[in-house]
Amino acid sequence: MHFPSSSSDSPGLCRLLGAAMGALLAGCAATAPDAGGGSGSPASPSATGSSSAAVANAPIQLDGSAARPAGRVSGGGGAAGPGASIAGESRTFSTQLASYTSVGYDKLPGWVQDDFSGTWPAFLTSCQVMNRRGDEWRKICERARGVDGRNNAAIRNFFEAEFSAYQIRDDDRRPDGVVTGYFEPEITGSRTYAPPFIYPVYGQPQDMLFLDARKIPAGATSVPARVQGNQVVPQAGLSTRDMGAAGLYVLELSDITRDTLDRKVRLRVEGRRLLPYYTRQEIEARGAPNARVLAFVDNAMALYEMQIQGSGRVKLKDGEVIRLSYAEQNGQPFRPTLATNAKGKSATPVRTRGGAVELVLDDDDDDDSAGVNTGAVRVRGFTLARPNVMGAVAVPGQRPSGAPGGSGIQDPSYVFFKEAQSGAGGPVGAFGVPLEPGRSIAVDPRATPLGYPVFISTREPVSNKPMQRLTVAQDTGGAIRGAVRADYFFGNGTQAATQARRMKERGQLWVLLPRGQAVAAATASGVRTRGGAAGAGLPQCLVQEEGLCVDD
Repeated sequence: MHFPSSSSDSPGLCRLLGAAMGALLAGCAATAPDAGGGSGSPASPSATGSSSAAVANAPIQLDGSAARPAGRVSGGGGAAGPGASIAGESRTFSTQLASYTSVGYDKLPGWVQDDFSGTWPAFLTSCQVMNRRGDEWRKICERARGVDGRNNAAIRNFFEAEFSAYQIRDDDRRPDGVVTGYFEPEITGSRTYAPPFIYPVYGQPQDMLFLDARKIPAGATSVPARVQGNQVVPQAGLSTRDMGAAGLYVLELSDITRDTLDRKVRLRVEGRRLLPYYTRQEIEARGAPNARVLAFVDNAMALYEMQIQGSGRVKLKDGEVIRLSYAEQNGQPFRPTLATNAKGKSATPVRTRGGAVELVLDDDDDDDSAGVNTGAVRVRGFTLARPNVMGAVAVPGQRPSGAPGGSGIQDPSYVFFKEAQSGAGGPVGAFGVPLEPGRSIAVDPRATPLGYPVFISTREPVSNKPMQRLTVAQDTGGAIRGAVRADYFFGNGTQAATQARRMKERGQLWVLLPRGQAVAAATASGVRTRGGAAGAGLPQCLVQEEGLCVDD
């Protein structure tokens, strides 16, 4: 789902984001060939000043790669960090979550057969963001503008010349992962509150505060802090005994979720205390008086599905359509109530790592969810249980008939939306660009950075035909967790919804990294894995991006 970074599926992040990709350093040294016949290749000196047309038609070498101008790209903000690997030079490298192995394009199943013109619009759209993130990416995007978007061979040659392909494996070095699907749902609604339209679609609350989790003192249970605008700043050199000072609050840390991808903690003020932002149950019981209501809908479960998808449309009686995109999330972990079969077993195999819920592919899993209660909803690979009782919720300024018993949805996470421009294009994903049906995917940005091309090999739902194509990582979400994990955007409409709900297949992923880019750089302070110290060699992020994935 587009649930943002701290929800588990979105969604993340949702629903989630204009982050700085970092300064890119141009170098003049030739790129060294990969050991073992990988996709890296020597750069031709004459290619350094080549025109866009020359790059687009660069000769294919025996290993499936092509020569391109040499250069060295920092993955996130300047010089390469300690232990950084270089795309096109390094044969293999690892992060906490994944390992990466260089692969020649001739080894990618279905690479030559793909229609690259289908991916080209999505890549050019991503360039609108990437070309502002450093000189090397700007040059790549400039060269892309010189490629004939109708010439399949020219587009393929461009990608082979500019990028090295690396297969992504999980931390157990398994190549297979889970590929699910999502779509843009549409719900009937109203601008005004009147039964049956009693469930509010909220915009981002104005009273939500943000704290950089990296600034939280280690070992403390509470610390003094100040509020500057919508930012919470812990105060060094003070103790909670100084709380009489004007403008100081007690930041309670015991219930805070720190392990979010964007390292943001969502907070609220209660008296002189700073607490985690309200859970879903609290929002439904008290309303959100500091949030604008964008619309009212008649089905709480349909709204929940839209929150998991991360975007959607609300169709009014007069035919007007309100298009919604992800704005924020309440910072609570994504903990869906999963449907169970007649034996009481979860219909969706999952595992939990920290606050994240990860899908586990079960080859015996029945797409039709046989034996599961008929009210269950299949969404982004999960089979959700429909609440037994779906009651009214509190809405500021409105008086529901009867006591607001709540929607019955137990998931504490909650997504807030914003109105987006209506148009023929797809919804805006976490990367901040419209999604392209059939070519945009949502990923875990720790393993696959947003904006990058990703080749995917999986199977179509229902038909089981091979689906092997180049996509672009343009979205993420709270339910998209894991190294070899992708969520395929099918678009909108009935057919897209059917395909997305049935999509849960094995798949393999290859990320295309700009040749010369510094990746998987360890931080100077050291990194910790789930079980203990990892030393200097295993960062959390393949490419560090503020707001998407950053190491402590």
